[in-house]
Amino acid sequence: MKRFFNVLLGAMAMLAVALVSAFVTMRLAIHGREVKVPNLTGLSLSDASKKASSMGLRLNLENRFYSADVTPGTVLAQSPAAGATVRREWTVRVTESLGAQQVAIPDVVGQSERSASVNVRRLSLDMGTVAHLAAAGEAGMVLAQTPNANAVGVDRPRVSVLLSTEEDEQSEGFVMPSLTGLTLAGAAARASAVGLHVVSAEEVPGAASIAPAAPEATVPGATAAGVVVAQTPIAGHRVAKGDPVRISLSY
Repeated sequence: MKRFFNVLLGAMAMLAVALVSAFVTMRLAIHGREVKVPNLTGLSLSDASKKASSMGLRLNLENRFYSADVTPGTVLAQSPAAGATVRREWTVRVTESLGAQQVAIPDVVGQSERSASVNVRRLSLDMGTVAHLAAAGEAGMVLAQTPNANAVGVDRPRVSVLLSTEEDEQSEGFVMPSLTGLTLAGAAARASAVGLHVVSAEEVPGAASIAPAAPEATVPGATAAGVVVAQTPIAGHRVAKGDPVRISLSY
């Protein structure tokens, strides 16, 4: 009997050692596949890709933004952030800096979708959101765009458009057009053209004193009196036909 217990205890000890060994091996294997994300900001896309690859990571260019402070062609931002612990083969998403805005935003209102697309892309800009709204006249024509033509200080090389459709093709929502820079009458007319209505218009002492709620919500440096300097909803937000619009006018 004593011998039996000795054998049993020996077997249990060997099993415990085996389990501990397996646990340690598994932990080493798991941690051996983990790496810390390197800092890629400020590097060229080529150098960032090489650095990520050397760490066993993948690189994915997700966005391109204008930046007057960061050299064009370099990484403006990354996710996950530098120092984060991830597994090998993890994808690091980066945003490329395009430098300061050099391209003027074209005026595509009144053009067909195809012509607007051609005029946008020939300037190395991207077509953004394409929304639709039932409207009188020819279908497939641009009713509004964001950013506005010749807008400055935009954040990315992208132009979103609102297209006209037949009455029975009306979609449930569309992109809010930009009203900034227009007079009260012009803003009301543009809002009405896409099925919206201006419900309030407050006067403010010039655009310079307004803290912008979004990149396109105000007109920086506008000095003319009686022009729209802010709007709610802001340009680019999804709205539905009949929604109210509130604007602020400079004086």
